[in-house]
Amino acid sequence: MKNFINELTSVWDFFKDTDKPIILYGMGDGADKVLREFDKLNIKPSGVMASDDFVRYQQFHGFTVEKLSDIESRFDDFVIALCFASQLPDVMAYIKHVAQRHILLVPSVPVFGDNIFNESFYRANEENLNKAYELLEDEKSRNVFEDIIRFQYSGDLKYLDSCTTDKDEAFKNILKLTDEEDYLDLGAYNGDTIDEFLGYTDSRYRSITALEPNLKSFKKLQEHCADMERVNLWQLGSFNENRVINFNTKSGRNCAIDSEGTPVHVARVDTILCGKKITYAKLDVEGAERETFEGMENTIRLFKPKLNIAAYHRSEDLFALILQLKTLNPDYKFYLRHHPYIPHWDTNIYAVDSGQ
Repeated sequence: MKNFINELTSVWDFFKDTDKPIILYGMGDGADKVLREFDKLNIKPSGVMASDDFVRYQQFHGFTVEKLSDIESRFDDFVIALCFASQLPDVMAYIKHVAQRHILLVPSVPVFGDNIFNESFYRANEENLNKAYELLEDEKSRNVFEDIIRFQYSGDLKYLDSCTTDKDEAFKNILKLTDEEDYLDLGAYNGDTIDEFLGYTDSRYRSITALEPNLKSFKKLQEHCADMERVNLWQLGSFNENRVINFNTKSGRNCAIDSEGTPVHVARVDTILCGKKITYAKLDVEGAERETFEGMENTIRLFKPKLNIAAYHRSEDLFALILQLKTLNPDYKFYLRHHPYIPHWDTNIYAVDSGQ
């Protein structure tokens, strides 16, 4: 059985054992999650920083949020825990600039769920990680898989740098979309991923079916698609049953199931489609990918659509989604790619039936 982490030090052990001041970089949900885990491990941060444009010397968990220059004036040496995500080129460039000046690591906290990617999690899931790894189709996918595991475990950005590729490579070499696609967009947001799809099909297609549960985003989606033909839009979330559940709808694209929130209708994809053919589906459903697969089992088994799946919301997604899909369609070939994003968001599983 392959040992993906080798002699790496866990990012959590690093922060637990360091004698240098620890500075949190970022505010918000990610920092809240890191601080909760720090509390469990009795790790005491010494300050909070943000990018210069965001600093108003506001308070965050009892700390005054400072600029990097403020931190550098207070400490001769320190380490940084990055606690936010971005795909903006200038923001990612600045993060790397900071990482050249100071030790900067990224504690891996999941977008959804409670499973922290630490040594205990890795050991408990080592067998399934290996099973998923063996199902990957090409060397590039296996390299990405290894690097993403090592990044989540160590928090070292170098592992992201070594496995990042542009989306063009995946769309052109793996998905190979044609002008005859029946496209299913699950988590369509404001229409941006419909535009992505159209960009790779030269705006030609047979049909588009799109689901978006957030009312505000759905209205934007309707406006965006108002002049398009053969488009069916549903203000729904995808799930494994037809019912009403609570959604946290405050986070734009990242709206998700929550114990408290706005009641939203969710449905099985098989129920919505009623046997309609789908040739390509994108899933970015904020942690409900496994339930969505359960609700589109018939569609997958019957039509074997090409799939583009977000695989970063939960710590277990990297292996659990591949293993689940393998049971639904044993003929799927699986690929893994990470596209420009810090941390490992926009890590996607691409599944293509071997008969295509």
